[in-house]
Amino acid sequence: MSKLDGKVALVSGSGRGIGRAIALKLASEGARVVVNDLDKEPAEETVAAIKAMGSDAVACVGNVSAADFGDRFVGTAVDTFGTADIVVNNAGFTWDAVVQKMTDEQWQAIMDTHVTAPFRILRAFAEVLRANAKKEAEEGKEVFRKVVNISSIAGLYGNAGQINYSSAKAALVGMTRTMAKEWGRYKCNVNCVAFGYVKTRMTQELQKDGAATVKIEDKDLPVGIQPQMIKMMEAMIPLGRGATPEEAADAVYLFCSPESNYISGQVVLAGGGLIV
Repeated sequence: MSKLDGKVALVSGSGRGIGRAIALKLASEGARVVVNDLDKEPAEETVAAIKAMGSDAVACVGNVSAADFGDRFVGTAVDTFGTADIVVNNAGFTWDAVVQKMTDEQWQAIMDTHVTAPFRILRAFAEVLRANAKKEAEEGKEVFRKVVNISSIAGLYGNAGQINYSSAKAALVGMTRTMAKEWGRYKCNVNCVAFGYVKTRMTQELQKDGAATVKIEDKDLPVGIQPQMIKMMEAMIPLGRGATPEEAADAVYLFCSPESNYISGQVVLAGGGLIV
């Protein structure tokens, strides 16, 4: 019997990269998964991969920063699988600039995605959580549910050129600790994983012809890191290299497993030993 059999997990931003790896990891342990991505194709590819593993999944396509997304995301889980047990707030992107060059649009876009969206998702999840917890308490059962918020080493220590991203990721730490206190009585563990350098399309090596881009709705945003910066980061990591998406997913799984039933309100840095 797998450790997440019978559980329903919602993973935002799970069509690609770390989110996809998280969705596949949870599914490998028996969870049914609600997959989200901005675009239909990668979301459906992750759904197909989960079904090929023998588990089940459904796609909820769209921008997490949309006002109705939280209700729609949780509603997809309830309508498809009847409940929701695990929420991983993973979706995100970067849009960097030093403070004097950062626009209000850049600031707000990152705050909307990394702070407001998780808040709305958790607010929607609260209705399912409270109803289930009340019923289980009346039956004398103790059933644990899980929330994992994804932060960053930038949110813990700051990072030059990322005042928006660092501020948003720091806010998730406060959100985590607050919700751990609010939801303890509902047997919901709320924890946070802060990633260091993880090798994804967002952190790929810059090419000689310039930065690669990712499309966020109508904007093509540059992504990538200078090769010398990657070498410097990896030299600072005690384990000697950046993480794979699968290793990042393993850190999230720790907080979704039954072994974390008495751990809540915690922040773990998955950074290969790097402490800035």
